[in-house]
Amino acid sequence: MSAPENPDVRQHLERLTAEGIDVVRVTYPDLIGVDRARDVLVDQLPTALRHGLAFCRAVYHTTPQGDVVPVAGGLDAGLPDVIVRPDLDTLVSLPWEPGVASCLGEVEDPRTGSPAPESPRDLLRTVLARCAEHGLHPVVGPELEYFLCEPDPASPAGWRRYSEVSGAVYTAGLRADPDNHLLRTLRMLRDLGIGVTSGNHEFDGGQIEINLTHSTALDAADRAFRFKAAVKELARQEGKLATFMAKPFNDAGGSGFHLHFSCEDGDGTNTFDDPAAPYGLSATARHAVAGVLAHAPALAALLNPSINSYKRFGPDTLAPWLIDWGLDNRSAMLRVPPERGPGARFELRLADAGANPYLLIAGTAAAALLGVLAGEEPPAPLEGYGYDTAKAAVLPMNLPAALDALEADALLADVIGVDAVAAFLSYKREEVARFQRHVTDWEFTEYAYHL
Repeated sequence: MSAPENPDVRQHLERLTAEGIDVVRVTYPDLIGVDRARDVLVDQLPTALRHGLAFCRAVYHTTPQGDVVPVAGGLDAGLPDVIVRPDLDTLVSLPWEPGVASCLGEVEDPRTGSPAPESPRDLLRTVLARCAEHGLHPVVGPELEYFLCEPDPASPAGWRRYSEVSGAVYTAGLRADPDNHLLRTLRMLRDLGIGVTSGNHEFDGGQIEINLTHSTALDAADRAFRFKAAVKELARQEGKLATFMAKPFNDAGGSGFHLHFSCEDGDGTNTFDDPAAPYGLSATARHAVAGVLAHAPALAALLNPSINSYKRFGPDTLAPWLIDWGLDNRSAMLRVPPERGPGARFELRLADAGANPYLLIAGTAAAALLGVLAGEEPPAPLEGYGYDTAKAAVLPMNLPAALDALEADALLADVIGVDAVAAFLSYKREEVARFQRHVTDWEFTEYAYHL
């Protein structure tokens, strides 16, 4: 049955037409989690479903500045296509774009009919399938922070923080948000239907945190991806910049992407809870914690994926840079909140907001699975305030070291996908090389006058 004749497709088309929607934006994540898209007129959707939308596969190998990195399967293969097909089951109207709906796209290699090797969404699916083979079904709750900026022609970067108010952590209202950005954004995101629950001003001026409800891992990744894209688009509509960059300002802290993680069995029961076990955590939960700790150096490359990420680390930053865990201890890399029963989980605080949601969740699930399969116990939980190198090992403190750790972790790469990890490593090593060749403002300020 062709796409137009499919009753489900016809039903979608009738609904879109009835709602006054004449354009569907088909989006999918690239390797670093940025949304790539094409707007399709509604009457052309059947053709897009039947034949797919052709994109150059090198979109996965393209830097934020538009340069194509030599990753296997791109330049060396003559810049071939990938095909993106609209997933109409993910259709949602865009509250801020009248007449426009958005859906996610399924990406495939037209030569094989299989998912494109670099597709983050399919990479996560692969990891989740491995988890399901062992009776584990991850459930995830994302928390993200970002900075809102407004134009500043006098600034070298062209932007300044939207609000410079200090001491307004965990507040809402006009005190630190004089233009009510948060209220407008929350309402738009609510209408988008991506499971936003609440938000507040965070630690630094112009910094916002918005929380999403928990759900199955792939759905949570989809929602976090759409959340980041929506926040940036809403800010653009106001002439502002919303950035999930790890640490955009020297005189402020960074932005995190905290991940609440648990697993359910096939019946939907939380497998992390066990009132009779140590800490009230089941063997599955404790082994998962041990797995994340064991693979943390490699995870750093996926969860802190930029040169800038590692400027968020260091003493007194409240960003985790030691490999430790604790019971309701926010100074630990991995925190176990006090809830038990259906709410038993851990909160991985390692990632920064610039992380690709799909790679973050895939890496965490893969490490947790490896921990469960290894059956090892974690060390004693952190007591008191952390950040003591005498108590815990230090994470990689720069991107090259993290990439080396990822390359050396064959077990993690096997679960995530060897080809995908190789593509990520090639892409990121070229990023490091570009940075090492670049003369920064700091260097000129430090050396030019005196040397």
